[in-house]
Amino acid sequence: MQQKRASDQVLGVLRKEKTAQEFRELHWTGSFREYVDLAAADPRVARNAYQRVYDMVLSFGQEDPADRKDRHDRAPARWKFFADPLGGGRDAVFGAEAALSKLVSHLKSAAAGYGSERRILLLHGPVGSAKSTIARLLKRGLEHYSRTREGALYTIQWRMPGREDWEDCPMHEEPLRLLPADARAEMERAFDAALGEKAAYRIRIEGDPCPYCRFQLREALEQCEGDFAGAMERHVRVRRLLVSEKDRVGIGTFQPKDEKNQDATELTGDINYRKIAEYGSDSDPRAFNFDGEFNVANRGIIEFIEVLKLDVAFLYDLLGASQEHSIKPKKFAQTDIDEVILAHTNEPEYRRLQQNELMEAFRDRTVKVDVPYNVRLDDEVRIYSRDFGAARLRGKHLAPHTIEVAAMWAVLTRLAEPKRAGMTVVQKMKLYNGRMLPGFTEDTVKELRGEHEREGLEGISPRYVQDKISNALVSAESGSCVNPFLVMNELESGLLHHSLVTSEDLRRRFRDLLGTVKEEYEDIVKNEVQRAISADEEAISRLCANYIDNVKAYTQKERIRNRFTGRLDEPDERLMRSIEEKIEIPESRKDAFRSEIMNAIGALAVEGRQFDFRQDERLEKALELKLFEDQKDSIKLTSIVSSVVDRETQEKIEVVKSRLVKNHGYCDSCADNVLGFVASIFARGDARDSG
Repeated sequence: MQQKRASDQVLGVLRKEKTAQEFRELHWTGSFREYVDLAAADPRVARNAYQRVYDMVLSFGQEDPADRKDRHDRAPARWKFFADPLGGGRDAVFGAEAALSKLVSHLKSAAAGYGSERRILLLHGPVGSAKSTIARLLKRGLEHYSRTREGALYTIQWRMPGREDWEDCPMHEEPLRLLPADARAEMERAFDAALGEKAAYRIRIEGDPCPYCRFQLREALEQCEGDFAGAMERHVRVRRLLVSEKDRVGIGTFQPKDEKNQDATELTGDINYRKIAEYGSDSDPRAFNFDGEFNVANRGIIEFIEVLKLDVAFLYDLLGASQEHSIKPKKFAQTDIDEVILAHTNEPEYRRLQQNELMEAFRDRTVKVDVPYNVRLDDEVRIYSRDFGAARLRGKHLAPHTIEVAAMWAVLTRLAEPKRAGMTVVQKMKLYNGRMLPGFTEDTVKELRGEHEREGLEGISPRYVQDKISNALVSAESGSCVNPFLVMNELESGLLHHSLVTSEDLRRRFRDLLGTVKEEYEDIVKNEVQRAISADEEAISRLCANYIDNVKAYTQKERIRNRFTGRLDEPDERLMRSIEEKIEIPESRKDAFRSEIMNAIGALAVEGRQFDFRQDERLEKALELKLFEDQKDSIKLTSIVSSVVDRETQEKIEVVKSRLVKNHGYCDSCADNVLGFVASIFARGDARDSG
């Protein structure tokens, strides 16, 4: 019964009325005359491939700069399409805004017909930098867009005397290519009138039909004694075209093979020898399979995987396809194509291309878009969180900051040492991540990005980090917790066998960066434990009220009443400085800091609102650190590393542990581990102090 209800629910979705309407729209067929009227009313149906792909990206919009950390004028645009809204974020590209912005600019230029449409779009970068993912997104996006009203496109079907069925054009040609030159000019004037002067590009009818359609058009005109309108009415039908990579419609993909198995006919089609007997000639287009990757990709995108591993003969085909927008099938004249040629390659192959003088023509016809590794920590964390989020882990728990630590190391391996005196690579990472540090501005970030042209093109691939996190999860026992140290051990041990880390100096540098990451992790968890210890809201509020009372008396040059003795005393300078020193407010700046606090309180009072220390990040941190200092001795955190813990201390430690679980995402196991780790840090500190 339950199974029946489930099936009814599933099939009920398919019975919706709008589904039938959508089906009719997606499988529309009509006469050539109807299509001409349709195109005159909405010229977008006649866009070329570049215009269609560009509009597809634009249709998803841009991210609002107000929601971004890097919202200054020089920050590159973030296109929502590359966050993979169609796949639920599965193939989202993070941290490549500059590369993606350049890619979209190329599409825009090509759509406008400025010459970029006659170039090969080459995505270049190290392994694992999302080149294939970008290509996959564009292909999937075009598939989806062709199924929308805004992205609709159409193609030709033929029916000749003696045949009952309609036969598709093998290259999915634009129907308006059948128009003679004088009619094309009239049609283009209708396009201009419909689009208006503010249109981003003009739509033009360019190129001749494929050999198959040229043959069928000649036959149709002969049947109708030269009457073009009659030929279109009797022998031509227009249908909606749905782009599909799996069905090899509008999307082609070519991958290099070894030289013995590589054949140019894979790109431009081959003779169908079984049909030669039927049609009598191997040069009859009906006896030819126009099913090469260039043929099937017409009106859409062709992707060349690892393009520079292709045999030179294949690269020559690419030159004509890009520059002339034409290909040369066997036994036929040059055939016009309309498609975005997208290729990608890794660093070693591109270096070989630069050194090969014979490939100058190929380099000249290429627009290179560097796709470097991500250098923003938050974006790197998002990459790994997608694969190792709580929803995808079964029976395992990743301790807080495990992914962050792995991402931090990956980003640090990709950053060049800053040239600025006194700046560390960790500070550079934080600045790139949108964090403002004392003494540094947005101009500093711009200068840093301009120091090293190859920054992000070297370093550790996300794939390596993903593999090591996977290893740590697999090796951990069921129900156990995987902490940052397990992952860091995996990252370090794997360096010895890493195929791309062949230099001992490089291996040593990466190990040293792991040490740097461990120090950062120590600071992070110390701060969390400190906050958990000092998370007594009432105690912080009392401390804040006491501080504010003293600051008010100090700034107004008054005395403060002692609540125990009832006497008027001078403001407690020791208390105020003990709090201010926690956030490194120097003696020379104390008056300015206190005045800022009082000004903020006064401004809120005018609006009828009350001051809350949480509104001031610096003051909140200072109060937490002060309270931690006052309470840590009573909790005796260092006693955790001892085998003997008294009951009162144990109860206080349990309170701290519960706060870590509730507020910071720890489980009982990793909360115990992090408390023990932080306790050992304090124990080392106490030992050094006593020494």
